Amino acid sequence: MSTAWPVALTGHGAARLEAALRAAAPERVGVVSAVIGLTAQVRGLRCAVGGLVTITGSQPGGRNTDAEVVAVGRDTLTIMPLGRMEGLAQGDLVRARIEPLLVPTGRGLLGRVLDGLGRPIDGKGPLAAGPGVPAANVSPNSMDRARIRIPLSTGVRVVDTLTTVGRGQRMGLFAGSGVGKSSLLSMIARGTDADVSVIALVGERGREVREFLEDDLGPEGLARSIVVVATSDEPALVRLRAAFTATRIAESFRETGADVVLMMDSLTRVAMAQREIGLSAGEPPATRGYPPSTFSVLARLLERAGTDMHGSVTGMYTVLVDGDDHNEPIADAVRSILDGHVVLDRKLAVAGHFPSIDALGSISRVASKVCTPEQKADAATLRRVMAARRAAQDLIDVGAYQAGTNALVDAALLHAAPINRFLQQDLEHQVSAGESWAELRSLVNLFGGLS
Repeated sequence: MSTAWPVALTGHGAARLEAALRAAAPERVGVVSAVIGLTAQVRGLRCAVGGLVTITGSQPGGRNTDAEVVAVGRDTLTIMPLGRMEGLAQGDLVRARIEPLLVPTGRGLLGRVLDGLGRPIDGKGPLAAGPGVPAANVSPNSMDRARIRIPLSTGVRVVDTLTTVGRGQRMGLFAGSGVGKSSLLSMIARGTDADVSVIALVGERGREVREFLEDDLGPEGLARSIVVVATSDEPALVRLRAAFTATRIAESFRETGADVVLMMDSLTRVAMAQREIGLSAGEPPATRGYPPSTFSVLARLLERAGTDMHGSVTGMYTVLVDGDDHNEPIADAVRSILDGHVVLDRKLAVAGHFPSIDALGSISRVASKVCTPEQKADAATLRRVMAARRAAQDLIDVGAYQAGTNALVDAALLHAAPINRFLQQDLEHQVSAGESWAELRSLVNLFGGLS
């Protein structure tokens, strides 16, 4: 007696058969063989790098802990928990998770505060979000990226005119600690004309999170923003995941045709988290202790921002330069990937000059493509005047400069007050791009024949 089997199943029948086979398959269970530093070693389980597993505690009062595979050896897996290490012990059972890590999406996220894995932490109840999407994603194909042609208003006068940002550009805010990076980000979040703002606070002090949300961002800024938070005491893997979670949320809005601003504070702490992960997984330290994977992760993260065929993600990334050294490895690597940089100067911050932007040390690589010829000429004139004064500053300080020697320096000294007023701006004050360009035109007119 013969049995006729169907040649192939399609549609719902195929899905049911696949689910039944998966349920009937024997479950593979691994065992924790060692817990060393930030990682645990697992034997008896096969899994790929980036796969998720669940650790079941074998000790009294043990708990389930999710973890991610960060390295694969001949007979062992190296996993890193997505939570606390306390309580993990040799002999704990480890099971592979079939479902990937999902990130919530949708306009229901606006005004919400999430943790590094995309879970709400603001006490406002469950998320009114659409179906989650896998956290892993690839950057848009280079040939599918739309050209950057439209400027993005940030509400910050000096940025909109002297380092003009385009929709889909990636900019770095470079500064040492305590120079005003977070305050500048909050100004941009409130003043930008983008459809949505996604803000990632990676490695921040826990004390500063509510201060940023309530004082710097404010109710108005939060209402149009999505904030992802991973404080400095979170595991390195969660801090790293926070950066990719925020990026994935921004990408989901871009896919609907929206123009998004993604602000990340700070990219340096993302690199530090990857350093912890890489060194714990056995990578050799290279440049200043950073393993090679750190620089590839940064490139992969930053390339996911930008334009595609539908919308744009404009990236604003703060870089915490080590010891105010703007040529340290992370700052140097990030500057080579980004489309421009804004430098914040400690001397300006100490003098009460806010935003403490060094306009001459800052540059936007797409400004020439998003500004009109008249706007470019006005910005270039102000830069020439400011550069001439900087070059002659030593002579001015000792009283050796003679009026009439250089017309540019004369203009800088004569109109120092209006120049400083133009470069400074109160934290609570937003200025539209049109107003900023009009004010620059009026300032340049004061220089007479130099324009």
